[in-house]
Amino acid sequence: MTVVSGIQPTGKPHLGNYLGAIRNYVKLQDEAHANGGKCFIFLADLHAISMPHVPAELHASTLEMVATLVACGLDPDKSVLFNQAQVPAHAELQWLLMGTARMGWLNRMTQWKDKAGKNREGQSVALFGYPVLQAADVLLYQATHVPVGEDQKQHLELARDIAQKFNNDFASEEAPVFTLPEPYIPEEAARIMSLRDGSRKMSKSEPSDMSRINLTDTAEDMAGKIRKAKTDPEPLPSDLAGLEGRPEAANLVGIYAALAGTSQQAVLDQFGGLGFGTFKPAMADLVVSVLGPIRDRFVELKDDREALDAILARGAAQAREASRRTLDSAYAALGLVRG
Repeated sequence: MTVVSGIQPTGKPHLGNYLGAIRNYVKLQDEAHANGGKCFIFLADLHAISMPHVPAELHASTLEMVATLVACGLDPDKSVLFNQAQVPAHAELQWLLMGTARMGWLNRMTQWKDKAGKNREGQSVALFGYPVLQAADVLLYQATHVPVGEDQKQHLELARDIAQKFNNDFASEEAPVFTLPEPYIPEEAARIMSLRDGSRKMSKSEPSDMSRINLTDTAEDMAGKIRKAKTDPEPLPSDLAGLEGRPEAANLVGIYAALAGTSQQAVLDQFGGLGFGTFKPAMADLVVSVLGPIRDRFVELKDDREALDAILARGAAQAREASRRTLDSAYAALGLVRG
């Protein structure tokens, strides 16, 4: 079992990142470690430059994200934690795969359409080729499992298509260059919505900070955002069917269930018939009890530049070693000569 996943270092990590991705990194890390597998988690700083950015902020946020991941339970002794920029094989393999990827495949990418909008001609080539770098990210380590949200399934399918075509064109069935990775999509809490609009995903890029709970928020800020979260005037229902057509209520119940490690129906069994004036304070207490210790650990780590740099350097060295065989095989399969 080889798990590979990346997370953008830009912006503040929030509750949606924790429940939808980071918490599952920790579970998969422990599972892979217990069964003799490997878990590669990287900061996607090469992906970050596909969009306008401030270099100093990217550098600072990369280190902050390392502190956040470790505070959430990612263990550098069990996982390989690194940033892409320290492992040139990611960019090298992306270029090798560019000859296999097809323009039509990339044009169909939903996120390309969303991010480019109507100004496609004004976007960077890196943004268009972003999914090929994502393919390189996972194929480089012969990933067997890739944690993805529903919005990233299409990109993993593209990675599989690229791997399959490369294997067909340049390798044999008995000795393929790349493993075809399988998606890992957690059943619960994979998609956490905005606290201000239950129809929109919780996002780092949302203008209003009240739309999300940042993992760096104080206990007071977390509780305040829950109290002010958008809801409707009706009490909570007693069954799941009663949440239909009530996106904000459904979102809060889903968050509570995920943090409590229980089912949404169990939450409704406890709070059904009660108003949000009762539910929100209980939810605020739960959020603070789960995220408070993470925030405290983050505060301890975030200014220890030497420790954070050491974690990244160690992880990058491990990643460079682990990626060497695949990269060499890809070069050889293409007939490229290297000294």
